[in-house]
Amino acid sequence: MRYNKLIKSSPLVSEIGLGAWQLGINSGWKSLSEKEAMEMVYKSLESGINFFDTAPDYGLGTSELRLGKALKGIDRDSILINTKFGHTTSGQTNYHSNYIRESLEGSLKRLGFDYVDSLIIHNPPIQYLDGNKNAHYEILEKLKDEGKIKAYGASLDTYEEMKLLMDTTNSKVIEVFFNILHQDTLRGFNLAIEKEVGIIVKIPFDSGWLTGKYDENSLFDGVRSRWSAEDIMIRAGLVKSLKQIIGDEMNLSQTAILFCLSYNAVSTVIPGNVSISQLESNLVSIKNSIPPELVNKLERFYHEEVKELNLPW
Repeated sequence: MRYNKLIKSSPLVSEIGLGAWQLGINSGWKSLSEKEAMEMVYKSLESGINFFDTAPDYGLGTSELRLGKALKGIDRDSILINTKFGHTTSGQTNYHSNYIRESLEGSLKRLGFDYVDSLIIHNPPIQYLDGNKNAHYEILEKLKDEGKIKAYGASLDTYEEMKLLMDTTNSKVIEVFFNILHQDTLRGFNLAIEKEVGIIVKIPFDSGWLTGKYDENSLFDGVRSRWSAEDIMIRAGLVKSLKQIIGDEMNLSQTAILFCLSYNAVSTVIPGNVSISQLESNLVSIKNSIPPELVNKLERFYHEEVKELNLPW
């Protein structure tokens, strides 16, 4: 495992982290038992993973509860925990600034810790990202002063959102939607380096498409039923093209992770995994490297073949 800087006052972060959405009960993924969820955390720790990303609405609070139970007794200074604000344990959204403290206190109680390394606003409407027009960031600064958080930021999907947040706030952590098929946020990476903002990459597999397991005949339910028949055909065609670009030396899922990690601005990547075998497969990726010329080809592929499609997430 290799480690990068994410937050100045926290330890270095493993370049592969554990996204803890799937740890919760009925989180929209394969339902894990508490035993399976805890084993996932234990295996992560054994593998050198020290970054855990959760949120109050993941399993309606049960992701934080299970994560906290699995991490009980561990040296707190050896791990980093990121949780969120905005999506509640009732499955609703509440972005009001006067709810930040209550939300965080609930997260800390479920996790069993007295601080988190970062608290980020969970995919908010863009108007909440302007530090000149919202009280959120003054409250977040107070929580830093109190030692309840070490840094704050937001989980975002676009360059426009990234730039607004970095230009108007003292945010030091951003979780971005970034992968081979969604490269808009790449435009904000240099600004993040300039402002010493750590980047967490979410959805590196494009919700499973970049693992290579889906094609034009795939059927989807749950959250993935959002894709129309046309969406499925388009993505299937793009995946075929990507496999041709990559060739036989690397598989698609390894390439997807390594592509994200090839950028100096990226601190850690949180691929989804619902089993130990998937976790192990993701970890195999970092034993390899991606040639710079392949990164360049994948950037050109995005600009020439993908960007104008405006793929839905």
